[in-house]
Amino acid sequence: MAKSSSLNVRVVEGRALPAKDVSGSSDPYCIVKVDDEVVARTATVWRSLSPFWGEEYTVHLPLDFHHLAFYVLDEDTVGHDDVIGKISLSREEITADPRGIDGWINLSRVDPDAEVQGEICLAVQVLEDARGRCLHCHVLKARDLAPRDLSGTSDPFARVFWGNQSLETSTIKKTRFPHWDEVLELREMPGARSPLRVELWDWDMVGKNDFLGMVEFSPKVLQQNPPNGWFRLLPFPRAEEDSGGSLGALRLKVRLTEDRVLPSKYYQPLKELLMESVLRPAEEDDASPLAVLEELTSGDCRQDLATKLVKLFLGQGLAGPFLDYLTRRELARTTDPNTLFRSNSLASKSLEQFMKLVGMPYLHEVLKPVIHRVFEEKKYMELDPCKMDLGRTRRISFKGAPSEEQVREASLGLLTGYLGPIVDAIVGSVGRCPPAMRLAFKQLHRRVEERFPQAQHEDVKYLAISGFLFLRFFAPAILTPKLFDLRDQHADPQTSRSLLLLAKAVQSIGNLGQQLGQGKELWMAPLHPFLLQSISRVRDFLDQLVDVEGEDEAGGPARALVPSSVTVREGYLLKRKEDPASLATRFAFKKRYFWLSGETLSYSKSAEWQVVTQDGAGTLHTTYLQCKNVNELNQWLSALRKASAPNPDKLASCHPGAFRSARWTCCLQAERSAAGCSRTHFAVTLGDWSDPLDPDAETQMVYRQLLLGRDQLRMKFLEDSNMDASLEADPSATEGTCPDVLARQREVAARLLEVLEDLDRAHEGFQQQEQGRVTPAPLGP
Repeated sequence: MAKSSSLNVRVVEGRALPAKDVSGSSDPYCIVKVDDEVVARTATVWRSLSPFWGEEYTVHLPLDFHHLAFYVLDEDTVGHDDVIGKISLSREEITADPRGIDGWINLSRVDPDAEVQGEICLAVQVLEDARGRCLHCHVLKARDLAPRDLSGTSDPFARVFWGNQSLETSTIKKTRFPHWDEVLELREMPGARSPLRVELWDWDMVGKNDFLGMVEFSPKVLQQNPPNGWFRLLPFPRAEEDSGGSLGALRLKVRLTEDRVLPSKYYQPLKELLMESVLRPAEEDDASPLAVLEELTSGDCRQDLATKLVKLFLGQGLAGPFLDYLTRRELARTTDPNTLFRSNSLASKSLEQFMKLVGMPYLHEVLKPVIHRVFEEKKYMELDPCKMDLGRTRRISFKGAPSEEQVREASLGLLTGYLGPIVDAIVGSVGRCPPAMRLAFKQLHRRVEERFPQAQHEDVKYLAISGFLFLRFFAPAILTPKLFDLRDQHADPQTSRSLLLLAKAVQSIGNLGQQLGQGKELWMAPLHPFLLQSISRVRDFLDQLVDVEGEDEAGGPARALVPSSVTVREGYLLKRKEDPASLATRFAFKKRYFWLSGETLSYSKSAEWQVVTQDGAGTLHTTYLQCKNVNELNQWLSALRKASAPNPDKLASCHPGAFRSARWTCCLQAERSAAGCSRTHFAVTLGDWSDPLDPDAETQMVYRQLLLGRDQLRMKFLEDSNMDASLEADPSATEGTCPDVLARQREVAARLLEVLEDLDRAHEGFQQQEQGRVTPAPLGP
């Protein structure tokens, strides 16, 4: 059994931010921290006081997660970035509403005394002798303290308070990982018993000392369970000031999901019920467990459910039958082919999520070269007369302002210059499209052709595929490449407009030209000849795409979206090997191309592989890697943590510094073999398409979804004792639903409720076991 905790965070937008630049604007970006560890950074939105980010993250968390913080900063080319404000959310605030947080929250000022981080290691004893009670506070060490000095370190000392007495440790210079190993002895004075408070401060020669954090223990804790271990540092207790909106606000969506994942055997009955749905005859689709589950799911939860179901069936090697089952149900409900897959049904959401899970490397291979060109060349393109900036050329040329016709002709040439390579890349990608996607499209093509065989509906089988591949996959990636990991930064306004025009053109191609010349965007007419020419090529591409052998996924059940030997992350990093004999100058870092798979971390100067290994004696060798920004750093860290998850020899601690001049620069210890002074934070990872499949966790989410609809399930199928009588009195109430279907639906509902009760009992049993053996404890090593 395991517990899981994950945060779904969406940084939507900001409003009314203060201007930090002399131009009267700002260049805002947002940093997301979990317990003082930076886990994500949004792109910078240039020259905006109302930025839109629209960035979403799934963060897998440690079980002792405490708080989440959002910092908004203004990026400066020269000097330090300006802090605009912050939002801090405790675990309790996030979980107060089961639906999470969704709305505008005002930014608060950043108080340096509240910006604490790190932990302290203490061992406390309360003794009694002839003179009364005596407290021995053994201050051993601290780790990961906030840097308060310009050098990036601090000069920490500890101050211990008990009653009206206080003592201080020595000051350790230039470290964030101090080792004191000092015992402070305090005597209890007459009167009421007092709490113990330990404060950490950064000593400054000039000016006042800077606060680093504190811990406090009540008299009851001191008496019954004296502190012994690592404890998280806290700020001084004070209410967070609301700026009243003067610093602006962020629109956030935050939801914390905490669950207990049981051993696999407990989920087997529910898995079998779900698998049974896609393996039944097509005549029983309306009375399957999946059909009942779909009826119980609201639109808000449908996307999450679709993702979990796709992963669950992928893990069982049944993604093809699952998508085929949903397609059959969608087609059975559709009478007008023009509305096919246009709603956010479970079928459309599942196929969309399937493409993202299976086809993301394919998408990158097809679109990345042209997207990079658009970003790098920054050409001005505009076809809409209402948006044309005719004075733009005058500002950069002495030839005067061009006419509207000249701008249109130049823009048309540029657009076709980008669209041509995009269409060429797509229609030439049949062999690179993942086989699982091609098989899914083949099934979709066949089912649509069977449902609408008439000659006037000849295009429907093509539109069904292109509606997913072009309208829900390629076009959104072109419009917002940052959200599909095609770029690290959002586009500036000019490039964003160019991407919008390209995305509209790709949508028109995906619609097979059916809406050309209609609607409000008649200014797109100059592109119509190119689009019509591309449509015939796209038809041929779709015919080739579905011309694939096989009906089911080859190789049986899959255990991962990508094999362990496949590269999950690659790119240039700066590398430096450990060399204690020399100083780490910037020239010591070498630019190398790195590959990470589930088996190896490799690098080379070019495309030749070189595996990073340890020597035969098992001696650890440190290699320092440097990323170009915090986003790249977190993506690499997250990928490394996932790849290392099965490794039983992961280190619990490490040295964040280097061993130089006969001591570690981080904690100042003189022994090279000294235990690491900082915890390895391997528990925080970012969710993405390459995450390994976890059938138990995915089935647990389905169980939670069924729990939410359990009452509705009972009322609809089981608890209406007068249902048969009402059917006799008013047969039109269930027109189109035969008694056999109703009987099968009742049988399925009863089986689902029985499975839910079994899982309820299993969860209660494990919870009682935990409550019987779990006691409060300090932080781990």
